[in-house]
Amino acid sequence: MNRITHLFETKKHGILSVYFTAGYPQLNDTRTVLAELQQKGIDMVEVGIPFSDPMADGPVIQEASTVALRNGMSQRLLFEQLEGMREEITIPVILMGYLNPIMQYGFENLCQSCAKVGVDGIIIPDLPFADYLAEYKDIAKKYDIKIVMLITPETSDERVRLIDEHTEGFIYMVSSAATTGAQQSFNEQKQAYFRKINSMNLHNPRLVGFGISNKATFDAACDNSSGAIIGSKFIQLLGSESSIPIAVDKLLEAISK
Repeated sequence: MNRITHLFETKKHGILSVYFTAGYPQLNDTRTVLAELQQKGIDMVEVGIPFSDPMADGPVIQEASTVALRNGMSQRLLFEQLEGMREEITIPVILMGYLNPIMQYGFENLCQSCAKVGVDGIIIPDLPFADYLAEYKDIAKKYDIKIVMLITPETSDERVRLIDEHTEGFIYMVSSAATTGAQQSFNEQKQAYFRKINSMNLHNPRLVGFGISNKATFDAACDNSSGAIIGSKFIQLLGSESSIPIAVDKLLEAISK
């Protein structure tokens, strides 16, 4: 069974998924960050493939991508770093990357590489849904790679139901139509969006991402979905704290107090 599927079948609430950019802050930190997140009890990890034009990301993750590229990170190097990770990493691992570099690598090559090292899913924020259905869905299914699609407050009910029908794993419920970045709270408009999606009784579980940075936003996400995805807050801590273990500890402290 795919590890993403297993996670959502065995844990229904309070799931914490953490995003970090491969090659940040140092080129060879990828496996260290993965191991530390697992050791501290994080349920799932998203590893970002750095890209020069990450349109869905705010300034924190944009800067991390710039640093990672400057450090020399590439898709091929990332897969080299992930080789053998399943000897120690048991939690689900998802790659998050943009369409341009993925097309250069080749989507089937990407799925083959993911299957080889034990990556469970892929998020491609700028992948058009029609293209996913026509060109990507069957290839991903062949390698048991879950393609995770994003929905926003602007996504129509019809599109939400189409995504729910044609994807597996989970749906990434973006808290707002803005780029990634920490927020202090979710206003009533966002809460209403969460309630609307809940009322649709979708087949797939959801995780809320974009803006999760403290206990208030984490709890709100967990109240309205299976859990939360945290990215910018963790990237900030990786850049400011003296070690990776301290950055993970600070993250867990931020969402618990």
